Amino acid sequence: MTKQDKANAIAALLDELYPSPPIPLSHQDAYTLLISVLLSAQCTDERVNKITPLLFERADNPWDMAELSVDDIREIIKPCGLSPQKSKAIHRLSQMVNKEHGGKVPNSLKELEAFPGVGHKTASVVMAQAFGVPSFPVDTHIHRLAYRWGLSSGKNVKHTEKDLKRLFPKDRWNKLHLQIIYFGREYCPARGHHFSTCPICSKYARKSLYKVWQALKN
Repeated sequence: MTKQDKANAIAALLDELYPSPPIPLSHQDAYTLLISVLLSAQCTDERVNKITPLLFERADNPWDMAELSVDDIREIIKPCGLSPQKSKAIHRLSQMVNKEHGGKVPNSLKELEAFPGVGHKTASVVMAQAFGVPSFPVDTHIHRLAYRWGLSSGKNVKHTEKDLKRLFPKDRWNKLHLQIIYFGREYCPARGHHFSTCPICSKYARKSLYKVWQALKN
């Protein structure tokens, strides 16, 4: 089986399991999505979804957010972790959205990446989920699974993104990103994973990884 054949088979299986994967972060528009994705760094989506209603009750647009102090924002988002850095980034990017973009989040990857606290992955998520622009955001979880399934060499997330974009058609990128996330959570965790019962790993995992797992199990 070629790598492309494997990719096609994995995509077909993901379509069966998650035909219409929902966006995991609650949001109302591009701005609230941007803030939610920024908060999700080193924090679970579940926790972010508990905190953002409290934050957005105070400010759900860049104009109101810029009126809050950094300390106000930090107190609300503390449970998400890294609150000193995240609160400064949220406050500053809100000011930038207002001053440089008339209060509207730009639908440009380059302009999104210019905001503080917004890296390539966060910008790609906003492009995909807020604007519907084909993107393939690769976080550490997707990076891990792509290597585990033999779809990428696993050098780094940037390289993995290029590998996945080559293997899958552009009109599938946004959906596949979500499908892989949900699959990883349900069937393919980083620890305590059983290759033999995983719908994908039992058929398509790297042989070297499967052998290591069998040796450790025995």
